[in-house]
Amino acid sequence: MKKILNIVSSAKGDMSFSNKLSGAIIDKLLTVYPGSKVQTRDLAKEPLPHLEGNQIAAFFTPADLRTEDHKDAIRNSEEAVKELMAADIIVIGVPLYNFGIPSVLKAWVDHIARAGVTFSYADGAPKGLVVNKKVYLAVASGGIYSEGPMQSLDFAEPFLRGSLGFLGMKDITTFRVEGVSMPQFSDSALPKAVGQVNEFAF
Repeated sequence: MKKILNIVSSAKGDMSFSNKLSGAIIDKLLTVYPGSKVQTRDLAKEPLPHLEGNQIAAFFTPADLRTEDHKDAIRNSEEAVKELMAADIIVIGVPLYNFGIPSVLKAWVDHIARAGVTFSYADGAPKGLVVNKKVYLAVASGGIYSEGPMQSLDFAEPFLRGSLGFLGMKDITTFRVEGVSMPQFSDSALPKAVGQVNEFAF
């Protein structure tokens, strides 16, 4: 049995291809790991606030010196980190917005990237503290970005691999549903992606 954290970032709800692909990944995981529990954090419906000065100040205030205002400022971050640490598997829906990730997903990354909490420089070098996790990215795009002339414009997967890897999550697998806005690929894009999920050895 596994604890699965499902991160939703698409604003398109049931019409979202990243949500549909995430759903296929989770369905497969529940088949492989019967009885697993899924917790969903829908960043589109309940976005985390973008970081402001009071939150950053609270992050860098020692825990024993934090005021009630400090605690209120980082409450969202504390909850997000707690969810992350409790999970065995993280599934992240990643629609490609203007070549990058949605701002709500960037805000989530900002809330979980915490010095002394999810990463450390204690030994003089960066060390990720979020370990023993498996991450699946469900990337959706209107064009083709896994290869070809548009590949260099995909800043979503490199950013997530870099930032999550920095926090210790280096075991990352990416599935893509792409070409959904291209007539020659639109009908086959999702079935192809779901097929790749079903063939994958989880």
